[in-house]
Amino acid sequence: MPTSIAQDAVLAAVAAGGGRPATATARAHRMGSRFAMTVVGAAPRSARAGLTLAGRLESRWSRFLADSDITALNLAEGAPRRVHPHTVRLVREMVDAHRRTDGDFDPTLLPALVAAGYARSRVDPRRTTMLPPSAVAPGRIDTIRIDGDRITLGRGTTLDPGGIGKGLAADLAVEQALADGSLGAMAEFGGDVVVGGVAPDGIAWRIGVEDPFDPDRHLAIIRLARGAVATSSQRKQRWVAADGTEAHHLLDPRDIRSISSDVQTVTVIAATGARAESLTKSGFLRPLDEYLAWLPSQGAAGLAITTDGAEHVSANWSRYR
Repeated sequence: MPTSIAQDAVLAAVAAGGGRPATATARAHRMGSRFAMTVVGAAPRSARAGLTLAGRLESRWSRFLADSDITALNLAEGAPRRVHPHTVRLVREMVDAHRRTDGDFDPTLLPALVAAGYARSRVDPRRTTMLPPSAVAPGRIDTIRIDGDRITLGRGTTLDPGGIGKGLAADLAVEQALADGSLGAMAEFGGDVVVGGVAPDGIAWRIGVEDPFDPDRHLAIIRLARGAVATSSQRKQRWVAADGTEAHHLLDPRDIRSISSDVQTVTVIAATGARAESLTKSGFLRPLDEYLAWLPSQGAAGLAITTDGAEHVSANWSRYR
């Protein structure tokens, strides 16, 4: 993305030793995760606007809200529903991610997730997922139709925004901040981080990758001028299912069960938060060497941590260190 005249001026000032531009950060809890919005060269209200946007996206995309766009689509039983343009973009991202990963990313597994014991919101247990009688897992991505602001899901197919929703929300928050005049912006949403524009030091944003075995420690510090970092983990969001087995939120689309893999966490660097999020899923499902060799062909780089604590990286990972 080319810089503006104002951005060029900030970069020149930093290079000349003129100090760093002012930053502002606002924080809140959205979509069941911590959300932080940082803007560079803009008033604090620009950071707060990111929180407002994230709240609106949650109201449209949450599977725990009866009046959300996602719930309306899931309960439509094959009928078209008019939704917000942001929801259209979300569904397009889901369809594209399913194709890009050859089905490793599958947003139609919601009925299985509910059956495994994840029906209620972890933040507000009064909120619960609503599914139609016809709901099955997996659903059929090929039955999804998008016509302007109208979306039709085939009967029995339901959607769960999950991680890709948080990745896209971070994308949209950064896009909004830059469009509104911020020189730079960073949105942190749970395990997803999206950055754009001028970094506080005028060079690159520094993003820590959490150690899955020690949350207080960073395994690596990534330097990113623009783009996104997403981390998925099978060590979080765990619970005991009705049959007494331990379950987690990452499902294997092949057997519709919680993924069982030696890989504990996968971190992906990509152009957008939505893409980075969707590409992490293949890291738990494919042979690790094959997965890490495939990522660069998707314009991405990756780091996987296995049970023994070993770090496995794609050939292009080092360019971000």
